[in-house]
Amino acid sequence: MFSDFRTEKNAPVYVQLGNYIRGLILKGMFQNDEKLPSTRELADMLRLSRNTVNCAYEKLQEEGMINIVEGKGAYISHESQSKEFGWSIDWEERLSAYGRTAEELDIIKHELAWKKGMISFKSIAPDESLFDLQEFRRSFLSRMSVEGEKILNYGYAQGYRPLINHLMDYMKRKGIDTSRKSIVITNGFTEGFDLVLSALAEPGDRVLCENPTHNTALKIMKLHGLRIEGITQENDGVNIGELKDRLEKGSYKLAYLIPSYHNPTGVVMSADKRLQCFNLLKEHDVPIVEDGFNEELRYSGAHVSPIASLGSGSSGVIYIGSFSKVLFPGIRIGWVLADEKLAGCLESVKRSRNIHTSTLDQAVLFDYLENGGYEKYIKKARRFYKEKYEFAAACARKNIPVRSMMGSGGLHIFLELEGISSRELLQKCYEKGVVFTPGDIFYAGRGGECTLRLGFSRVSLEDIEKGFKIIGAAAKALMEIQGGKV
Repeated sequence: MFSDFRTEKNAPVYVQLGNYIRGLILKGMFQNDEKLPSTRELADMLRLSRNTVNCAYEKLQEEGMINIVEGKGAYISHESQSKEFGWSIDWEERLSAYGRTAEELDIIKHELAWKKGMISFKSIAPDESLFDLQEFRRSFLSRMSVEGEKILNYGYAQGYRPLINHLMDYMKRKGIDTSRKSIVITNGFTEGFDLVLSALAEPGDRVLCENPTHNTALKIMKLHGLRIEGITQENDGVNIGELKDRLEKGSYKLAYLIPSYHNPTGVVMSADKRLQCFNLLKEHDVPIVEDGFNEELRYSGAHVSPIASLGSGSSGVIYIGSFSKVLFPGIRIGWVLADEKLAGCLESVKRSRNIHTSTLDQAVLFDYLENGGYEKYIKKARRFYKEKYEFAAACARKNIPVRSMMGSGGLHIFLELEGISSRELLQKCYEKGVVFTPGDIFYAGRGGECTLRLGFSRVSLEDIEKGFKIIGAAAKALMEIQGGKV
């Protein structure tokens, strides 16, 4: 009966033996009260240590599968015979509306997956070669030596106080009036935006955003059951006339805007449009959620201050910042700067969900920031990505038949093709070993069928040129098939 037992390397042997015997019992291979071989007999039979068999029997007794009678041996219990083998639940049938929607909107699962050897323009994460590991290691050792016991224990929902103070000064340097405002540290932008919506929005509320916009923000808004209305994005920001028309015709819970290096277009909203947006939304009492996405990567033109810097003492703008796209995505540190009353609510919502963001990560990041590591890094990053952006933009103009190209920097470019489906183009490019992000996932409602985002941050100059040539050749071939003119 035990002759087919084989050990593997994936678990302790006593666990494997216990699982094996349990399987035999559940399959009805033993009768009630039937005696099992003694530990010595089974150890000799299977060439195992007696202690291993002892441990397996003890585990089975804890589970109620066998009874061990001292001095007599191990017997099959009556209870084990009533146990059915296996338990199957159709979890797809039991998913909540939230779970089902999250699964449907999970582009990692549903988009074409990168395979080894492919050139991928999907990512807009920073290039790991820029990371200053030595400086970060120094910060880690510094914090551990100073307060290791403290930062390995529970922290505070609002965040690590030295980091909060540093970020408050950082916001002041951006020209933002921080009086009567507070910061809550979050696990990146994603949690920050989710906390804001959880505190302010109800299912069915109407919200405004640029169209296209950050697909993760769209997903979070959809998961909250919000009615999303997009405002056309132009080369210098949202269409003000369209925004004004929407505000005059309806009421909205909030407006979500990405004014600097907008995702996915790369557009930097002009100073004039920032002021117009601020005044229009203020007039209609619609709070602004400003996403500071990649704001620090400004490497062309003059710096433009955040919308949150407008209106001294104003509490109508909620600013969400993150270092994930420009510094270290792996530590997932972001923050929300908001009116202190709202920030207090966000703190409570966060505490109810995950208690706090990793204090260790916050403390190490604080040390890195406080000692000037970030300033050195961002100067290097701006030069690095400026070169890549200019090269990618030139390659796109040269090789890809584009109708338009938006943006003035950042970690990606956004293209609109002349009458070609980006989904169709992606399929052709995939066959040639190139992947990118089709633009329709960034639109509220329908739209963007002929657009695509090309992230170049982690791609070498050689592969940018090679990949863009493949995309361009595939696009021209589709245009010929469709009767277009190249």
